[in-house]
Amino acid sequence: MVKGVAVLNSSEGVKGTILFVQEGDGPTTVTGNVSGLKPGLHGFHVHALGDTTNGCMSTGPHFNPAGKEHGAPEDEHRHAGDLGNIIVGDDGTATFTIVDKQIPLCGSNSIIGRAVVVHADPDDLGKGGHELSKSTGNAGGRIACGIIGLQG
Repeated sequence: MVKGVAVLNSSEGVKGTILFVQEGDGPTTVTGNVSGLKPGLHGFHVHALGDTTNGCMSTGPHFNPAGKEHGAPEDEHRHAGDLGNIIVGDDGTATFTIVDKQIPLCGSNSIIGRAVVVHADPDDLGKGGHELSKSTGNAGGRIACGIIGLQG
């Protein structure tokens, strides 16, 4: 079993911890608790770079080793880092579990050392018809991020 963790940082008061667990070659289970967000849907993605020198802007594009268009987590054609949306309740908190096969914690496409990002707006899952739908899901600004590290 391999475990990873990301502690979210934000200049906007958003806080959270995201845990990643993978057993063998199985899917990765992502569990998270994020607070300080406006209620509703927020895009949630693994980005290519574990670089926060310029805040969340330096995390690069969505993690996309296969060179595909943006899509929903259940789509065959999607970025590996496309994890859809998290749902934030009226109290400004999201507690969630996501199980995904495209974000391994080991091997050549490992997400360890990359960043997880929470966006300001909903991810349209590549289906919104906006010019950014097929690249970012038109999910808006990057309001919180953290680098995924190995957890002992």
